Amino acid sequence: MLLFPLNICVEQINELSFLKQNIEVSILRLDKLHPIISGNKLFKLHYFLNEVNLNGKKSVITFGGAYSNHLVATAFACQQSGFNCIGIVRGEKPAQLSGTLIQCEQYGMQLIFISREAYQHKDENGFLKKINMTDDDCIIIPEGGYHPLGAKGAALIMKAFPENDYTHICTPVGTATTLAGILIGKEEDQQVMGLNVLKGLNDIKERIEYLTGKNNNDLKYTIIDDYHFGGYAKKTNELIDFMNRLWKEDQLPTDFVYTAKMIFGVFDLIKKQYFTEDSKVLIIHTGGLQGNNSLPENTLAF
Repeated sequence: MLLFPLNICVEQINELSFLKQNIEVSILRLDKLHPIISGNKLFKLHYFLNEVNLNGKKSVITFGGAYSNHLVATAFACQQSGFNCIGIVRGEKPAQLSGTLIQCEQYGMQLIFISREAYQHKDENGFLKKINMTDDDCIIIPEGGYHPLGAKGAALIMKAFPENDYTHICTPVGTATTLAGILIGKEEDQQVMGLNVLKGLNDIKERIEYLTGKNNNDLKYTIIDDYHFGGYAKKTNELIDFMNRLWKEDQLPTDFVYTAKMIFGVFDLIKKQYFTEDSKVLIIHTGGLQGNNSLPENTLAF
């Protein structure tokens, strides 16, 4: 059982070009599940926070950048659960904190800023000691929940909707934690598609094996690399125009880092007849809308 009550809904996209191919496209609106912990974040945090409870730990330590949805979600979840929380932030402390980091502080997270060079070593043994910290009495949550516990939590997404007769499940890929969770929780005959938002991420197979504990040969999934729009957090006018059209036509808000790229890719693949007739495609909206706050005012229609 998840820590907070959820508002889960699935919405159908009725574009004429999809209907002509007899393809049903639905979107799992995880962006609607909670006003603060949007999207896949609560799922990925679930078992880490259970570990804090079960082991009697007092604090959580986690990592992220200045616009990290993961940091905000962790800060809020820890506040609601009564846990101390420390966020190690990539980069020197700026003169003006981002809106994301201000939120983190409002939810009680203690922010510690380290150089980008030092941050690159965050996964190494003894890292916390090198920055004069200790993990005594703490649970460490890797950036983005990238850990088998994070994938185990993400698997709960597949239990979040009442009917699951989809032939294809589509999700954006960053750390691959959500993708791994979907693979753990899916039905045997379902095809899973991960649309990569990073350019040149070449170790997804190794990541999936680490996160799921399974051999890649035993899993059914496809990685699509053609819709990263230049790389992580990169964007083009075409992508922004697509986001605004989604909002105007379907009242569907997306973010330029993850969900817009994935949905653009799925729609384009349908137009290219990638999916067979009678396919039922579920797109997982993983939230993360607050990343749009970094865009210039009036860039988006929502």
